[in-house]
Amino acid sequence: MSQLNYMDKLLDGVEVEWKALGKALVRTKGTNITAGRMKELHKDHAPLKIFAGGKTVAFVDFKDIPEKNINREPSIIVKSRGVVEFEYYTDPFSHKNEMWSYHSKNNNINIKYVYYYLKTKELYFQGLASRMQMPQIATPDTDKFQIPIPPLNVQAQIVRILDAFTELTAELTAELTAELTARKQQYAYYREQLLTFEEAEIAWKALGDIATINTGQKPSEVLDVETAYDYINAGTSRSGYSESSNCEGGVVTTPSRGQGGIGYVGYQSQPFWLGALCYKMNSIDENSLINKYLFYFLQSRRQLLLALKKEGGVPAVNKSDLAKLEIPVPPIAEQKRIVAILEKFEALTTSLTEGLPREIELRQQQYEYYRELLLSFPKLEGEA
Repeated sequence: MSQLNYMDKLLDGVEVEWKALGKALVRTKGTNITAGRMKELHKDHAPLKIFAGGKTVAFVDFKDIPEKNINREPSIIVKSRGVVEFEYYTDPFSHKNEMWSYHSKNNNINIKYVYYYLKTKELYFQGLASRMQMPQIATPDTDKFQIPIPPLNVQAQIVRILDAFTELTAELTAELTAELTARKQQYAYYREQLLTFEEAEIAWKALGDIATINTGQKPSEVLDVETAYDYINAGTSRSGYSESSNCEGGVVTTPSRGQGGIGYVGYQSQPFWLGALCYKMNSIDENSLINKYLFYFLQSRRQLLLALKKEGGVPAVNKSDLAKLEIPVPPIAEQKRIVAILEKFEALTTSLTEGLPREIELRQQQYEYYRELLLSFPKLEGEA
């Protein structure tokens, strides 16, 4: 027994029956409803959830859907078009009629166990779906699919273990996200404190008097991503452009026009290509104004840039208005102190921001590994 893996120990001496999903469970149909009708009927906090493809859902009242189309059993919902996947749901629900769902009427089958097993086979069904022009599967694809059915107590044990892993993964994700949020709030607080000045304390100067303000140009061609510079345009950044850079590093950027971009402030430490819809700002004298200090101040005063926005047609910030923007300019030693403090906070926040998705991914991979281990059943010899 000590040499057996955990699954062998769990299944030691028990038989596993293989059965077609359509024969093991009850398949139910959906309701005849369009996406437009779902949108019309939707009410926040209504009791009945309707599923459509992907992440599309609506909440409606029970009276809005025929009673015969309402499923009140804990079920596995088959999302059969577009993104093919399975979802487990326990409250009353319905779904569009091109989808289907399964529930159990068999006292020897734990429906959540079957759900966990099917989650390990999503790649298989997604492969079936990819053969169609619009990725999709049909009811025979799931009805005829063979699932392993160990004794009920084994199913329950597997569900308990995977439920615990699911809860642990969710808790860890919440903790990491809360940590990141706290660090961002702390960074914003100290940035605000460091960059708040009384007008009488220091000199306030027009931006155009202390920095150059210029726009870029559209690159004429797209080159290989590995040899190209970042392309900065209207608050976006993407690689793959330029014959050569048109900007040196250490430059502050902000969009000059466009929907949603105005108010964004960037700082490029490496050479880059500046697009025609973005301003670059560079200190006239780094002994009087540090570019990184200018970046932190403008980043913390997004509302000042938004106030310059001209409406009508495409929202835009005129260069002449930007040049008139008043900037506090403390002594160079104070600027260096502020930059040093905020760079430390920025580095910490960035490391958490970059590390969070990776940490969550590792936890998900760990969960999927144990789920695969728990749900890997050998088929009986000669069994299809």
